[in-house]
Amino acid sequence: MNGVINLSLWQMISAYVFVLILLLIVKFKGISKEKVILISSLRMTLQLIIAGYILVQLFNTSSPLFTIFILIMMEFFSVYNIIKRTKERISSKLKQIITLSMIIGTSSCLFYFLLIVVRISPWYNPQYFIPIAGMLIGNSMTGVSLCVNHLVDGMQNQKTLVEGALMLGATPKIASKQIVDNAFDSAILPTINSMVGMGIVFLPGMMTGQILSGISPITAIEYQIAIMLGILGSVSLTVIIFVQLGYKTFFNDQSQLIIDDYN
Repeated sequence: MNGVINLSLWQMISAYVFVLILLLIVKFKGISKEKVILISSLRMTLQLIIAGYILVQLFNTSSPLFTIFILIMMEFFSVYNIIKRTKERISSKLKQIITLSMIIGTSSCLFYFLLIVVRISPWYNPQYFIPIAGMLIGNSMTGVSLCVNHLVDGMQNQKTLVEGALMLGATPKIASKQIVDNAFDSAILPTINSMVGMGIVFLPGMMTGQILSGISPITAIEYQIAIMLGILGSVSLTVIIFVQLGYKTFFNDQSQLIIDDYN
C-alpha cells in the first residue's frame, strides 16, 4: 500500500471551491443562506484545526487524567447541544434524564468496546479512546436529540389521547407507549439507514480515512464493522434509557399528565 498523500495549503484551499459553488447556487435561487454557509464553513475549519493541534498534544502526553477530561468535555457539550436543539422548552427533570442517559449509555458502551472488542492497552490510549468516544457520543447525541423532540411533541400533540387512556384505567406507561415507541424508532432510524447503505451506496468516513492512510481495506472493514456495531449499541442503549425514564417526567405521583413545564 502506498503512503498517505499530504495535502498542501493550496490543495486545501482549492477544496473550498465547493463552498463557492453552493454560494452561487443559493444566490441564483434567491435563498438567503449565504451567511449561514460562510459561518458554518469557517466554524468547521477553525474547530477542526484547533482539535487537530489539541489531539497532537494529547497523543504526545498519554495520560488518563487528560483522556477522562476530554471524555467529560465531550459528554458536557453533547448534553448542551441536545438541550439547545430541542424545539420546545423542557423541564429540569427531563434535562437530568438526558444527562444521565448520555453518561451511562455512552460510557458503558465505550469502555466495553475499548476493553473487550479492541482490547487497547493502556485503556486511556488517546489514539483509540478519543476518536471512538467521539463517534459513539456524537451518534448517541443525534439519537437522543431526535428522541427528545419526538417525545415532547407527542406528549403535547396527543395530550387528549393520553388523558383519555388514563381515564379508562391505563397506566402512564401504557397510555404513552405509542408515543415512546415512535420516539425510539425516530432516534435509531438514522443509524439503521446508514448501516443498510454502507458498503454499497457509500463508504463511511472512518473506513475511507484508514484506506487513504495506507491501511489494508480488509483491516479498515473490520474496524468499520466493529465501530458501527458499537455505535448501534451506544445509540440504542442511550435512547432506551432516556425514553424509559423520560416519559415518567410527564406524569405526577397520581399518574396524571402534566405538561405545564413544557409550555
